[in-house]
Amino acid sequence: MTTAMLLLAALRVATPLVIIGDRLSVFIPPGPFLSVMGKVGGYNHLKQLGVGSTIAGQLFVAAIGGAVFGLLARRNPARLSAIWTMSILVVLPIVAFAIALWPVLGTSYVGLPVEAARLVTLVGFALCVFLFERTLVSAFRFLTMRETRRHEYEFTPAIGRRAFVLSAVGIAVAGGGVALARKLYRAATFSYDGTQYKGRIVEPITPNELFYCVTKNVVDPKVNVDLWHLEVNGLVQNRATWRFQDFVGLPAHEQQTTLMCISNGLEAGNAIWKGVPLRDLLERAAPLSNAARVRLHGVDNYTDTIPLEKAMKPTTLLAYEMNGVPLPHRHGYPLRVIVPGYFGEKHVKWLTRIEVTDANAKGFYEAQGWGPDFITPTRSRIDVPDNWSTFSLGELTSPIEVKGIAYGGDRGISRVELSFDNGQSWRDTDIYYTGDNLAWSLWKTEWKPDAPGDYALVVRATDGEGDVQEWEEDRGPFSGVAGLHEISVRVTA
Repeated sequence: MTTAMLLLAALRVATPLVIIGDRLSVFIPPGPFLSVMGKVGGYNHLKQLGVGSTIAGQLFVAAIGGAVFGLLARRNPARLSAIWTMSILVVLPIVAFAIALWPVLGTSYVGLPVEAARLVTLVGFALCVFLFERTLVSAFRFLTMRETRRHEYEFTPAIGRRAFVLSAVGIAVAGGGVALARKLYRAATFSYDGTQYKGRIVEPITPNELFYCVTKNVVDPKVNVDLWHLEVNGLVQNRATWRFQDFVGLPAHEQQTTLMCISNGLEAGNAIWKGVPLRDLLERAAPLSNAARVRLHGVDNYTDTIPLEKAMKPTTLLAYEMNGVPLPHRHGYPLRVIVPGYFGEKHVKWLTRIEVTDANAKGFYEAQGWGPDFITPTRSRIDVPDNWSTFSLGELTSPIEVKGIAYGGDRGISRVELSFDNGQSWRDTDIYYTGDNLAWSLWKTEWKPDAPGDYALVVRATDGEGDVQEWEEDRGPFSGVAGLHEISVRVTA
């Protein structure tokens, strides 16, 4: 059964091995979630632990089920008819699976619509438990029953050759499962989830392969655009369904926008996105008077919400190109949402449904307890030099270059200042690149220390509305970090 599930996962069909984690994670508040993630060594290790625990738990429960079946079969084999075994080992798990995991059954890693994906997931699980039941029953009969001269069947204690044959088959199947698991591991998101773009390599436009990436998935979707479509429904007068070919025929808009995650400190990426303003589709759908939010659904069953007012802004984009090429799979092919000024979790990837809702709607991380403020505060970062860099005053032939980024959400950046004495005094830096109000700015300055010592370098930015970056005491711990970035530099004689 587990090998069959791994095979389905390799074919990008959702199975309990993966979606159980999605279902359970919404019940874990951000505090305990981050604590556990820190103890196991990061998000990738947490996902590996989750899948591994699910496989181990499934094998344990199935082993107990097999042992109970064996005991009952020995005592009264006549009572264990196919109806009983199918009811207990197939129908009951399917019903429990459907009830417990209903909210995530619509997960699809190839781009199927939610209802079709839900059916595929259920059918796949049904095939797996049916295979378990048939294998268990058939293997038990094969091992324990023999035909006598009277054509009667009885248990036999001498099952050596049959046990050997069945064990060999079991080892072969288990080996196939291990091979599938290794293949899935190589295809998993572990190699790029958590990608960071900072330091000396930072350029105005982030290359697609270096753009920061955070995903809840163990294996990300690879959407078949011929299966995919985009639904617009909910509290609207005119529901609609869009195929990709029709969607890209709409008037397009191109804009430069920076994305920054709520939970990964100061990592960010800046790209040129091309797509269709979300409001163009919403205006055609005509939201009802009680509409207040828009819930965005990805094919991987990820959801998030934004205010209807924000959705109607011309810069809130349904993007299908990134830096002049079709969206890479890891960044949401064929369609993702770009919501300038909001944290990255709002920029839903692999978009398949736009649902207009009332004010009570929540998304994946909102239900977990993140927020309530998802508007990116003004942030700045020092990229060069590295923290605790050491310089020799006697060997310096030119000033030390200090540079970094500043980001003001959708408000732009008007000024960046740097302090070399832990915020006691400030001096302006040179902003040598600015995209527009939706993108980051890059800044730099030169510094020649006056004397040896340890220096605390601190940076702060002022956004386009004149508000200076500062520590926000009233900002909740799960609404994104705020404050000033500081590094230490040691200067020797």
